[in-house]
Amino acid sequence: MHSRTPSRGPAGAGPDADGPFSPELAAALSSARRRAGRGGDRHVDTAHLLHGLAESDPAVRAALGGPARLARVLGYLAQRSIGYGLRWQRTVEAARGAGASRAPARPAGTGWSPAAVAALEEALGRARARGAVRAGGTDLLDALVADPCCRAAEVLRHAGVLPAGPAAEAAPAGAACHAPGR
Repeated sequence: MHSRTPSRGPAGAGPDADGPFSPELAAALSSARRRAGRGGDRHVDTAHLLHGLAESDPAVRAALGGPARLARVLGYLAQRSIGYGLRWQRTVEAARGAGASRAPARPAGTGWSPAAVAALEEALGRARARGAVRAGGTDLLDALVADPCCRAAEVLRHAGVLPAGPAAEAAPAGAACHAPGR
């Protein structure tokens, strides 16, 4: 995934049986790409990733805390095109937080925000750290939560949902992220 990322997205982001992502995570990434395209967004960002995870991965839905909490998260994600996320339009989500230092540089227009690439890199690292061959949806969810400045973490905070897991305990609940495009 480091230097051979095609313009369509991170390597292994498709449903490749030998790729670095579980089938559920591959489905979530495909969903995120489609959602970004339908919304006219130039980049898949972490909120798109969170939306894809919430729709595609039962383990992520369970980690979010049940139907009521999932409904709140999906409600905020659905609102992004009608008001909540309008301030995100025409801005690229920068990489900060957990995986930012390891995120490879990506030129604008590659289709994935730097924060989304950093989260995917972090998810792969988390999977490797636990001895797994493939990253799963909860690896990515933990990576998203670990970056308190990413759009997905902002959605989770606004929805009042902080999933259980290692990253949730490490991420400051009210972290201030005062940066353009956030």
